[in-house]
Formats: sequence, structure tokens, C-alpha cells
Amino acid sequence: MPTMWPLWLLASLLALSQALPFEQKGFWDFTLDDGLPMLNDEEASGAETTSGVPDLDSLTPTFSAMCPFGCHCHLRVVQCSDLGLKSVPKEISPDTTLLDLQNNDISELRKDDFKGLQHLYALVLVNNKISKIHEKAFSPLRKLQKLYISKNHLVEIPPNLPSSLVELRIHDNRIRKVPKGVFSGLRNMNCIEMGGNPLENSGFEPGAFDGLKLNYLRISEAKLTGIPKDLPETLNELHLDHNKIQAIELEDLLRYSKLYRLGLGHNQIRMIENGSLSFLPTLRELHLDNNKLSRVPSGLPDLKLLQPRDHHTQTSLCSSPQWKNHILDLKGQAL
Repeated sequence: MPTMWPLWLLASLLALSQALPFEQKGFWDFTLDDGLPMLNDEEASGAETTSGVPDLDSLTPTFSAMCPFGCHCHLRVVQCSDLGLKSVPKEISPDTTLLDLQNNDISELRKDDFKGLQHLYALVLVNNKISKIHEKAFSPLRKLQKLYISKNHLVEIPPNLPSSLVELRIHDNRIRKVPKGVFSGLRNMNCIEMGGNPLENSGFEPGAFDGLKLNYLRISEAKLTGIPKDLPETLNELHLDHNKIQAIELEDLLRYSKLYRLGLGHNQIRMIENGSLSFLPTLRELHLDNNKLSRVPSGLPDLKLLQPRDHHTQTSLCSSPQWKNHILDLKGQAL
């Protein structure tokens, strides 16, 4: 019997490496960037990541009898999606690393819903009916790095997010305001996806992004009429597609000298003030498709004109960009 143990474990690991216990094409493709290493406690605590080859000792199953009714539990992944759940289930093993609760009917996150889940790395709450979150709901999640709470009924960004958080996806909610201090203490935050909310420029309080060192920010499909002020200076990617932006003025891009990729497609831009783009010396990809420009913008920083839709493949949304081409997208203009 002891000789069967390594064979069983190896078979389980191989199955996990080929397919997670659940599949969501177009979503998991970029949420689990590193695959198996995500299951290691060392990565969840911010330590150096592995090469992608799992440590068999660190992935040894705990054989916990705790698995919520109807859910699937494998290693430290708990899948409770598509079950019609009205609330966060009980009896979740304390060593759980990934908790999938997407596609349910959860309407509220209560104070003790995640009690004892101090090892949780990723929490998936996409496509529920969440409209209320207790101010201490996320307090136990001291190692949480990825929070996906898109497609819910939230009218505000949840308070007291874990300081360990690296990635927040909160798009397709009902958020109209980003108050100052809502991201306070989130020194590890790298990526925020908040498109698909009815956000206007006036909804961003001065200092709303203070202290953040973001690499990636998306506020597409909102109600912006201009580029928001005082976004993080550290941004490499800024996506403002599908808004109502009408012009790019000289000072709009002044502070974003580190941008590699700028998405402004599907707006109503008629004018880009001369010199506006000269503040972006590292820009490698500019999307201005489907606007109302009558001429090619001046001051482009060494961009080569390409047909980008055939060449442009979106890399992992929050990973460091790898640039091989310089891309300028001007399709849909009256040039």
C-alpha cells in the first residue's frame, strides 16, 4: 500500500496541471497566470515564486473531511460555483487556497463568512447578487492576493480590503464613486479592473488613488468625458475604451510617462492637443480606433503604423508587458 501513495499523488498532480477543477474560458485564462505555484503557501505570503514545477511536499493533500455540501474539493481548491447558493457555505477547510463561489445567488458577505481562511490566496465571487459587504468580512484573509467580485450589485468599493491584495476585479457593478482613502494601505496592489461601472469624472474624489503603485488600470465602458485626474504615476497600462471622451488636452497625460499601452478606442475624440503625446516616451501601443479624428495625431513617440488587430494579442492582463512591436491603431477614423 505505501508504494501506491506516490503514484496516486503524481496522477493527481498531473490531472491538476492539465485542468483546474473548473473552467471559465476568457476568465481563468488570465486569473491563474502562474498555474500550480498559486497553491503554495510561500507564494501566497509574498515569497519568491517557483519555476512552475510544484513541490510535492508542499502539495500533499491534508485529507480534511471539511468540504461544503455540493462542492468539489481537491487539494486546497474548493469549487462551489453554479450551485444556487444564497450565502457563503460553512465547513470550508482552513487550509483552502482558492475558493470559487462564482455564478451563485449570494447577496451579502457577512462578518464571519471567511473566518479561519487565513491561507486563502484567490477568492472568486463573480456573477452573484452581492450588494452588501460587512466592513470586517475580509479581515481574516491576511494572504489574499486576488479578489474577483465582478458582475454583482455593488454600489461602492468594499471597505477594508486586505493589505496583501495584488489584484482587484470589480467591473460590471453599480459603482458611481471612488472616495479618497478607499485604497489606503494597499501597497501591494498592482492591477485594478473597474470598467462597466457608471463612473463619471466627478465620481473620482481627489486623492482616490493616493498611495497606489499600479501597473494596470481599466476603466472602460463607463461614463467618462475626459481622462481622470491624479491616476497613479506608475501605470504601464491604462484602458479607457468605450467611454465618452471628446478631447485629449496637453496636461491630461503629463504625469503618465511610464505608459506602455494606452487604450482610448471607441470614444468621441475629435481633438488631441499638439504635444499631448510627447509626455509618453515609453509608449509602444496606442489605440485610438473608432473615434472622430480627422488627422493623425502629432508628437507620437516613434510609433510605427501597423494594422494592430491582427498582430495584437492581449497578454496576461496584470503581468509585465513584453513588447515586440510599436502599434498605432487608427481604424474607424475619417482620415
